[in-house]
Amino acid sequence: MTSVARITTISARSETSFDDAVAAGVARASETLRNVSGAWVKDQKVEVRDGKIVEWQVALEVTFVLE
Repeated sequence: MTSVARITTISARSETSFDDAVAAGVARASETLRNVSGAWVKDQKVEVRDGKIVEWQVALEVTFVLE
């Protein structure tokens, strides 16, 4: 069996952690895209206020298999 996949880039944020941002991004992508099969964390960054991290952000490349 042959399959073809597509990759799309999304951004997700969390006020908790990188792990939470990744989970939120994958969950949201799965609501819109069918057959999500994986995700690669392409980039990570944090927002800092008054010397404290207040937000974690990830750029994800989400892979989904075309029907």
